[in-house]
Amino acid sequence: MAIYLGGEIKETAPKPKLDELTPRQIVAELDKYVVGQANAKRAVAVALRNRIRRQKLPPEIAQDVLPKNILMIGSTGVGKTEIARRLARLANSPFIKIEASKFTEVGYVGRDVESMIRELTEVAVEMTKQAAFDEVLERAAENVEEKLLDILLPSSNAYSSANYQEDRSLNLTEKSNTNSTREKLREQLRKGELDERLIEIETQERQNASIDFVGGQGMEEMGVNFRDMFGNLFPSKSVRRKVKISEAKTFLLREEQESLIDSDQINRSAIKKLESSGIIFLDEIDKIAGRESAGGNPDVSREGVQRDLLPIVEGTTVNTRYGMVNTEHILFVAAGAFHVSKPSDLIPELQGRFPIRVELESLTLEDFKRILIQPKNSLIKQYQALLNTEEINLNFSEDAIATLAEMTVSINKNTEDIGARRLHTLLEKLLEEISFLGNELEQKDQTIDSDYVREKLEELVKDQNLRQYIL
Repeated sequence: MAIYLGGEIKETAPKPKLDELTPRQIVAELDKYVVGQANAKRAVAVALRNRIRRQKLPPEIAQDVLPKNILMIGSTGVGKTEIARRLARLANSPFIKIEASKFTEVGYVGRDVESMIRELTEVAVEMTKQAAFDEVLERAAENVEEKLLDILLPSSNAYSSANYQEDRSLNLTEKSNTNSTREKLREQLRKGELDERLIEIETQERQNASIDFVGGQGMEEMGVNFRDMFGNLFPSKSVRRKVKISEAKTFLLREEQESLIDSDQINRSAIKKLESSGIIFLDEIDKIAGRESAGGNPDVSREGVQRDLLPIVEGTTVNTRYGMVNTEHILFVAAGAFHVSKPSDLIPELQGRFPIRVELESLTLEDFKRILIQPKNSLIKQYQALLNTEEINLNFSEDAIATLAEMTVSINKNTEDIGARRLHTLLEKLLEEISFLGNELEQKDQTIDSDYVREKLEELVKDQNLRQYIL
């Protein structure tokens, strides 16, 4: 039986093996969370499947098979970000979403384009470390159990040489009694009967001064190295403190997991994973597509940012605190509304690095109805789960769903079209009173129908000023 201090290890539903997923199955998985946008789903499904195919090639051929980066074109709130995020989760790949408008050209104060690779590296290391922790969880839990028993029954402490010598002097009868007591304590420990007992444990406390380093563009890595260097000037010291056994379990388990993994191996594996399967979602790329203005104002040179992005997307080596990272096989998914500019306003070299173009469709009335109820994480399901924590059963009638969808379409048409994000505002306003009263409500079964929706939202929808400035 597996040991997990604090409860049994939870069994999770097995995920489908990535190398067995066909593009059709990948699209089916995305359909669980994103409504519509079949063309975009097909494009990312093929991109992911090609990565799987590449891993099966001989190294000399695989090296030359570069990812086909994707450019998504569509208004806000139609599902661009969600498609990329769900794809990364499905592939179990290091993933970050970053806005291209945050970057500035070399020579200006602002974020360096290479910083996104460093952020992705941090994500990859954390993912790899967590996977390693899961692998050693059972062994670490067993070690923690023994340590706690040694604290509760010091005479049997196998970790202390003094106690070990004392143990040798015990006769066989005393040893048998000690072992019997130890097993009784073990049983109580596993049942949680000793969780409230106070014990004394040794913790490491770093005497670290608060030192912040502020650097300009390209100085992020230097700041990290300075922190590491100065951190070593303030070594950690051991501090003994009394805590409950329930708290000690958590602390000692983490400490054991840290001691059982190889940090250098973790870093190497993380970089390897990042280089072969990392995904960067580059949002708002249309914001850097415009040329310099006629008045000579470079707008922190949008074209300059594009030229700085080019080598990252093409493939270069970036220095991070964990080692050198090659970006050649990282998949870039760029997205933008392109209301003012157009994809052809990007510099030709950058355009060529995004060979797959996908135009996402505006959401229809039927799409909004499906968004409200179909996805596994739909907004209505989220509100139902939240209110159910206070024993409130929230139900929506079909006509309420239809009315909400109609209002969303109407508002998006007459004001700024923000797609499905409009639903967040409408639902929050609709359920404001129920959420506020919460468990004070005498009637625990709350049904939302079309009349209720119109009562709460119709005036808001009709009022042009409120529609423009609140919604």
